Amino acid sequence: MTSNDHTQPPEPATNVDEQDQTAADRTHPIGEIEAPSDPVARLQDELAAARADAEQWRDRFLRKAAELENFRKRTEREKGETAVLAKSLVLAEILPVVDGIERALAGLAEARESNESLARYGEGIQLLHKQLLDTLRRLGVVPMDTVGQRFDPHLHEALVRLETADQEENLVVQELRRGYLFNDRLLRPAQVAVSTRPRGRETSES
Repeated sequence: MTSNDHTQPPEPATNVDEQDQTAADRTHPIGEIEAPSDPVARLQDELAAARADAEQWRDRFLRKAAELENFRKRTEREKGETAVLAKSLVLAEILPVVDGIERALAGLAEARESNESLARYGEGIQLLHKQLLDTLRRLGVVPMDTVGQRFDPHLHEALVRLETADQEENLVVQELRRGYLFNDRLLRPAQVAVSTRPRGRETSES
């Protein structure tokens, strides 16, 4: 037997790929997770997003609050205008009563001087007239002064044109029916006579 017969068998060859895989496993153990990003930066991003969202909600709240306030003011204004209109309609119905009392007083002005009964009757009507005007005044209704004022189509209703050389043109020279204001608003226009220049004078001057 030769010495070659006692030679130990060669070790099996090692697979190169398996060696590389083993080295890789030692370098990056299985199941290891990559390190997380910077937590401060992540929190800053979340804070910025939360602030942007809060700003959007704030803008929405301010817009809705403004809309609600405008609605409240409009409702109150419409409610006030409706109340004024309702009162105006009622008060306007009372004014003809005042007109009737004033006509009665004018008719009694001469007769009561020669008749004691009519004089006392006239005094009672005067008292009633004063009480009614005081009540209207407390409610905000006041008569307008018209005679001597310049004609205003927003306040006056011209029923007659009177030619006169003693007055400027377009002045109220006579009040045919008294006008009234309610809380500085026109309740009833005054019916008036308005001055105009005589035609003969205009012809001579032209």
